[in-house]
Amino acid sequence: MRILITGGAGFIGSHIVDHYVAAGDEVIVIDSLITGCKDNIADHLRSGNIKFIERDVCRFDTIADEIDVIMHLASPASPFDYLRYPIETMRTLSLGTYNMLELSRQKSAKFLLASTSEVYGDPEEHPQKEDYWGNVNPVGPRAVYDEGKRFAEALTAAYSREHNVETTIVRIFNTYGERMKEEDGRVIPTFINQALKNEPLTIFGDGKQTRSFCYISDMVDALAGSVKIKYGHPINVGNPKEYTMLEVADIVKKLCLSTSGLEFLPLPENDPKRRKPDISKAQEVLGWTPKVDLNAGLIRTIEWFRRKDD
Repeated sequence: MRILITGGAGFIGSHIVDHYVAAGDEVIVIDSLITGCKDNIADHLRSGNIKFIERDVCRFDTIADEIDVIMHLASPASPFDYLRYPIETMRTLSLGTYNMLELSRQKSAKFLLASTSEVYGDPEEHPQKEDYWGNVNPVGPRAVYDEGKRFAEALTAAYSREHNVETTIVRIFNTYGERMKEEDGRVIPTFINQALKNEPLTIFGDGKQTRSFCYISDMVDALAGSVKIKYGHPINVGNPKEYTMLEVADIVKKLCLSTSGLEFLPLPENDPKRRKPDISKAQEVLGWTPKVDLNAGLIRTIEWFRRKDD
């Protein structure tokens, strides 16, 4: 199989690259490196296992290679990144998605959109099912990502209807693991980095807001499985086990043997209060359920952060 992965030098993207290289597939990576990092795919670059194109998907139109599947993961994904690059984020999720859908149409390739739980905004339904339309502030600071992904989903659905492009939309819930950046801004790498340095763990609001955390190997399995099926509707992918931020802080501190205290900061604007996926659709159409619990995934992730800093 010939597979093109946009954002393939990023956190999730690079693990997807590992998966397909290990399977013996031909892999092409497109990444502008605005938030991705070549170190994430350095072994493949040295061995020549992949073809790497450093380019913005907003300025990419075609490629000579035949393509069977396009996995569109390109976009800043952490709040720190998409708030730092708001226009670039919206361009990637609009024009970049259009360019990749056009390429899928040209190549008769399957198109997988890596969407996000952020399309649900600050949800009034709990847990979130795929038929919930969300509660998003279209002009808030997070809208560049939330509404960008919602537009990308709408465009993907339109290409499916109008051009018969085979599409799959996967709504990714909080994912963590090796290769996350220390300065990512998301809770897991932030807590680990602070705990390993015995610095105060920053808690936004009262810490009672919840998230659910999916380990990277489980996410890779779900995304790879999504490529194999014919299902044109959105699919939630995440771990449905729900934790408060205070609970996560306590677990990270214990696993890091940290003496860190807690520092409470104001809750960011439009920050969701609760986030938990209903994954019954993924279980039904993918036969997928996450296998790695939070403790086991955190132990692996913490060990990676320790080795990286040695």
